[in-house]
This record gives sequence, structure tokens and C-alpha cells, in this order.
Amino acid sequence: MAKTLNVAVLGFWHVHAGDYARQTQEHPGTTLMAVWDDDAERGREGAARFGVEFVGDLDELLARADIDAVTVTTSTNIHRDVMVRAANAGKHLFTEKLLAPTVAEAEEILAAADANGVKVVVSLPRLYDGYTQAIRTVIDDGGLGRITYSRVRLSHGGAVSGWLPERFFDPETAVGGALTDLGCHPVYLTQLFLGAAPTTVSATYRSVTDRAVDDSAVVTVGYDNQAIGVIEAGFVSENPFTIEIFGTAGSLAYSDWGITLNVSGAAFGGDGWHRIGVPDGVPGAFAQWVDHIVQGTRADDNLSRAVELTRLVVAANASAASGASVSL
Repeated sequence: MAKTLNVAVLGFWHVHAGDYARQTQEHPGTTLMAVWDDDAERGREGAARFGVEFVGDLDELLARADIDAVTVTTSTNIHRDVMVRAANAGKHLFTEKLLAPTVAEAEEILAAADANGVKVVVSLPRLYDGYTQAIRTVIDDGGLGRITYSRVRLSHGGAVSGWLPERFFDPETAVGGALTDLGCHPVYLTQLFLGAAPTTVSATYRSVTDRAVDDSAVVTVGYDNQAIGVIEAGFVSENPFTIEIFGTAGSLAYSDWGITLNVSGAAFGGDGWHRIGVPDGVPGAFAQWVDHIVQGTRADDNLSRAVELTRLVVAANASAASGASVSL
């Protein structure tokens, strides 16, 4: 039997920190050992919730021989510092998106990981869901023809219902608002469907709740092949997660309201919309991370997408700040 990996949580800043701690406890190949947080009170609460020890000194924790890996759910602005220190200590890294505030910092993290033989996976969970697998099959089979347009929307009401922590609206620690956090999912899905490298990025951000960062965002990306992608994210409304993709020969629409995936076009009968099945997803990001550690492999696709996600989010934030389109 393979050795169980001992994992520590670095930071309970992000709302998904508990999810990864729970996955660590539930996965047969990992054991949750300890928690560190730059906010000691928050860290102690997280450690108590999961029944493990709190360690107040990060260097002390990273120096421990009984810690093999860490999940990083700190504030985004300290990702680079925390992950480079962890990589240099030989600890494998699973991290919440956004990988880093800048592309340079993202690349520095990955360079440190590679130099120390550390395996990294970034949580980009919707890449591995069943609807994504089905949509990729439809696109790859050519039934939509040449893809001309896509729209991906993801939103929740956390800013108006009160469950999203106020720290998510701090531009220094969060590095952005709805687009930088929740909008990462529509961004990497758009890049999956249309291509990782758009040539233009144009963003409009608004703050419905008058906070310091956007709580409603729309980003339009343009490609050399003339395709257009629309990315929507918000913290101020409860809407079904929606994917729409249009091509010269057909159309596709997915909604998690009823988990429905519908297609139209000549390749699908040519007589209106048809529902197709949504399969089970492939193993998720956390399980893939454990497998990469055990097998000694690198998560090339995940990491490439994480860097390109960072690049597009940085461009969108720059566009929104300047009021002008950004060329990539």
C-alpha cells in the first residue's frame, strides 16, 4: 500500500478552505495533520473544526518532516510568498484559484515547484465536470461547425445575502472582485471552448453594493479567428449557471437548472432542439493532485490553463480600470 500523504491547510481565508480540508480527510490517500493561518484566531477555529492542531509559525510547519503537502487557501495577494516558501521546503501544492495576482508570480511559483520536485494542481473544478466533457465532445465532433460565439455566466447572491465574507471585497487581499474570484470559472471554460489565447479583452465592472471591488462583471474576449466569448460573473444575483455556444452549423445550451444540455443543427437531426445526456465527470482536481504526487507526474494541462487564466484575469482587471480594451 502506498504511503498516506500528510497534508496541512495553509489559510482559512478562502470560503473553499473547508471543502479541501474535508476532501483531505475523506480521500483514502491523504491525512489532514495541521493548520496554519496568518490570522491566528481564524486558523485556530479552522483547526478546531477539523480536529487537528494549529501551528502559528509557517516556517516551523513547513520544516516538519511529517508534512508532505499543503492546500493553499490564503488571501490571493500572498499566494506567491506562501507557495514559493512551501515549494522550497519540498511540500506539494494544491491551491485555490487564482494561482497568483500576476503572470510573473504564477510562473515563479511553478518554477520553484519544478526546481524542488513539487507537484502542483490548481483547483479549476468545472474543467472536470460531466457537462464540460459532453460539451467538448460536441465541439470536437464538429456538429456545431465553426464556433463563432460563446457565453458563460456564473453568479451567486453572496454580496447581498450576507454569506460571502467581507474580506472578499478588500482589493488588496482579494486582488479583485467577482471576476477575479467567481469569474475564474467562466474564464477558463471560455478558454477551453474557444482557445487559451484571445487577442483582445474588454471588461466592464460595476459595484451594485458600493464596495471597493466589482460585484458584477462582464468581459468580452475576441479571437483571431473572429470568435467572440462573453464571460459573466456576479455576487449580487442567484442565476442558473449557463453555457451557450453557437457555431455556423449548430448551437448548444447548458443550464444547471435541471442539469440540461441541449443541441440543435443538422448534425443533431435538424428539427429543433434535442436534449443529450450529461455523463459523470472525471476525477476532480484534488484527486488528480494526489495521483500526480503518487505517480511522480506533472499536471501540465492544469498548470498551463492556470497560467493562461491568470493572464486573462489580469488583462480584464486592467481593461476595467482603464475603460479601454486590452490587446494580448
